Amino acid sequence: VRGAPLIGVTAAFGMFFAIKENPSDYNIKYSFNKLLATRPTAVDLKWALENIIIMIEGVTKKEKADLVWQFSRNLEIDSIKQCSKIGDYGLEIIESKYNNKTINILTHCNAGWLACVDWGTALAPIYKAYNKGLDVHVWVDETRPRSQGAALTAWELSKHGIKNTLIVDNAGGHLMQNGEVDMCI
Repeated sequence: VRGAPLIGVTAAFGMFFAIKENPSDYNIKYSFNKLLATRPTAVDLKWALENIIIMIEGVTKKEKADLVWQFSRNLEIDSIKQCSKIGDYGLEIIESKYNNKTINILTHCNAGWLACVDWGTALAPIYKAYNKGLDVHVWVDETRPRSQGAALTAWELSKHGIKNTLIVDNAGGHLMQNGEVDMCI
């Protein structure tokens, strides 16, 4: 699992399954530490886990799993809504630049639905623009050293039917200098 929003939601569901299996204080602490250690710098993961610990404090063992399940589902739903809103706001910006010709957008890294529960963050406006019928083309940085753009973003956009061209990271500046990029997201 990768991508901050998806990591947070996944961690919440991970705590649900751990608590459902064994609601003892020892197992909760163990599961918290184990999940946190998977990505110690992931802010969404830490936020979700810490909020779960606060929420279940003083609650009976029987109620803990139900509370964490509801928290996890709400987090999932909120994440989808947040990404959709990012798409709506970004769509307004794309539309303001659109004049019935192909709009060329440069992206870096992967911030689509593979990194989130749905929609994505930076790619959400692109999906919404394409779904609305705007002629969109995406310059996809390969994103060294992990090649997330090459391995994930290009694949994701292609699956959605969005025109894209994979470029080496250093090509972005050249494309901008030559007027081939209308915006960067």
